[in-house]
Amino acid sequence: MESVSFNFAAVAAAAALCFAIGGLWYSPLMFAKPWMKEVGLTEEQTRSAPMARIFGLSAIASLVMAFNLAAFIGPKASLGFGLFAGAAAGLGWVAMSLGVIYLFEQRSLKLWLINSGYQVVSYTLMGGLLGVWK
Repeated sequence: MESVSFNFAAVAAAAALCFAIGGLWYSPLMFAKPWMKEVGLTEEQTRSAPMARIFGLSAIASLVMAFNLAAFIGPKASLGFGLFAGAAAGLGWVAMSLGVIYLFEQRSLKLWLINSGYQVVSYTLMGGLLGVWK
């Protein structure tokens, strides 16, 4: 079995990229209002949420996602392969997994598109970054 080596700076940058995309994706510039409507949250509820805990755990989750993606694409990946692998992971695993859950929870297609879209974009761009940063 071959050992996996990581470029820790690239993984950290990919995690930061994922976190930043999420900040933009769920901001008022993009999908904040429709997302809040679909999940049944008010602006007051989002403002009173434990933000340090939410952001801290989200950052850790982004780091785990970036490490996992780096292990999946490997150290010899190119930009093209990284983009493809990231898109495949985001769409084929994450979005489809959310789709199954959302079907059973009877959540809306709109919410699935918002949340899955974020994941597909994030994984694709993280994969591209990891593919070029050796």
